[in-house]
Amino acid sequence: MTDHLDLRKEIIATCLRMNAAGLNNGSAGNLSVRVDGGLLITPSGIAYEDLTPEMIVEMDWDGRYYGSLIPTSEWRFHYEILKARPDIDVVLHSHALHCAILACCRLDIPPVHYMIGVSGGDVIKCSGYAPFGTPELSALALEALGPRSVCLLGNHGVIATGKTIDKAFGVLEEVENLARIYIGTRMLGGGVILGKPEMDVVLERFKSYGKQPSEVDQSLKNKVEPPPYGGLRRQ
Repeated sequence: MTDHLDLRKEIIATCLRMNAAGLNNGSAGNLSVRVDGGLLITPSGIAYEDLTPEMIVEMDWDGRYYGSLIPTSEWRFHYEILKARPDIDVVLHSHALHCAILACCRLDIPPVHYMIGVSGGDVIKCSGYAPFGTPELSALALEALGPRSVCLLGNHGVIATGKTIDKAFGVLEEVENLARIYIGTRMLGGGVILGKPEMDVVLERFKSYGKQPSEVDQSLKNKVEPPPYGGLRRQ
């Protein structure tokens, strides 16, 4: 019996969703998820539509893989990120077009739009270049990611992370949109970059963004305020 069957199915569904949404092409991207004792990760070189749950590869924290298929060639940065960042449970990598364009220009994405806060910082960094699947690329990815949830890989693509698959996918969607916005502003001569004081407020408000009142630390000075409460139902 295959362990983590539902999670394996969700990994495959997310890869298919990523391609269907135009956030990746072919089998270029890859996905990993933390599990007890290690991680599950997509295999190397198999089209997403051909994947079955048992093809998803399991790895342990000693860097060993189990089963008849080898993991994606990018296993190193998945393994290293999940090992270095206990706050992250999912690593999603793609060659999303606009992210890849900026990565090929070795451009960071500055705070040209407040939604840069989805990255957990005020800039999305682009790494230097190293060949795919190498220890050098893994080191560069960790450096560019830093404490944030996303980074660009020089002349390559993008890495988005999160606590859940849906969160990581949402980060990827938003960062691809930010990349598109930033390219557009450069075509018009450059956008207006938000300053540190403005982004400090944004990042504070992101701590309550998308949360219900019971989930929010009420001591936050810049939390997102709902309208006045009117009861369970209007009479």
